[in-house]
Amino acid sequence: MVKSRIPDEAWVAALSRVPGIGPARLRALLASDEPASLWRSVCNGSLPNELPSGASSGGAGLRLPKALRDQWRFAARTIDPEAYWNAHIEAGIGVMLRWSPSFPEELADDDDAPAILFWLGDIDRLAGTRVAIVGTRRASRYGIDVANEFARELSLAGVSVVSGLALGIDGAAHAGALAVEGAPPIAVVGSGLDRVYPRAHRSLWRAVAERGVVLSEYPLGSSAVAWQFPARNRIIAALSDVVVVVESQSTGGALGTAVEAARRGRTVLAVPGPITAPSSAGTNQLLFDGCGPVRDVDDVLLALGREPERRRIAAEQRPTPIGTAKDVLDALPWQAIPVEQVLSATGLELGLVMLVLEQLENDGWVSQRSGWIERIGRGGVR
Repeated sequence: MVKSRIPDEAWVAALSRVPGIGPARLRALLASDEPASLWRSVCNGSLPNELPSGASSGGAGLRLPKALRDQWRFAARTIDPEAYWNAHIEAGIGVMLRWSPSFPEELADDDDAPAILFWLGDIDRLAGTRVAIVGTRRASRYGIDVANEFARELSLAGVSVVSGLALGIDGAAHAGALAVEGAPPIAVVGSGLDRVYPRAHRSLWRAVAERGVVLSEYPLGSSAVAWQFPARNRIIAALSDVVVVVESQSTGGALGTAVEAARRGRTVLAVPGPITAPSSAGTNQLLFDGCGPVRDVDDVLLALGREPERRRIAAEQRPTPIGTAKDVLDALPWQAIPVEQVLSATGLELGLVMLVLEQLENDGWVSQRSGWIERIGRGGVR
């Protein structure tokens, strides 16, 4: 047998770049043959019509119709595995296979484990206690403040925050973890590590990679495709000791992460929200279904089996509202409302309300955006 000039990781990276060979099919293929031999079979169109029943994770045989095999053959012939492998090396991207001795134990033993992992940063920073903070992309200011504050306090307590670097709750969590000198942040993304998504989080990706590690099961050049994000969520769940859902719509990726976590026996906690807020419909449903509520970070630490540390972040001291300012602040719910609703709730005149809201905003108690008013929690103080 002629020894390959490139390692198994290179052949598997090339296989994972072929359109249509997703995580499940890649696992099934690798259970049937060696990586280099598999690549030759894909390029030659000589894969069997069906893999043996033991090859796929579900136990059933994996059918490979001729049209699919032809599609793979044409796509594979456009990929140079050696050049592709060198591109990963030049980009500073680490690559690890499931059977590698250093593959994360939590993932290696998972029944839906990725066959290959790509990473930027330091893979050793996966060690230690990990908590996922997840939620909706369409987060309220309340949710963003909570995610940011929880992440900061957990990081200071030595707990690594895991999330997906998405807009909304994910980004707020990673920003919070990076705001302090604490445990390294961990991100799991749904695209190749050269395809930053969303683009607005480019600097956040870079910062997480510098302080912690960014993981993906997709190789260079893989764009962010909708189905890859639910697949990504199972890795977040498997890596985490506890999953905290801060805000979620009635459907969405955060609830999917909670389901994946529960299936793996992980503790799932949810942050209560206003029953009238769509962004809290999913979290409130989780609470109704029996998940534990999160009132503060101490609840998360208790779920981890730790004593509460009460390590609060020193925030700018806000003047305590008194008189009319206190009345207006007390009338504001923890969700964005229009100015008209403030007028109705307080019975005050528009001019006075606007003056009071301006003062509350200057003091760090509220945020105003396009005529909508929202309270700011401790984590939102700047």
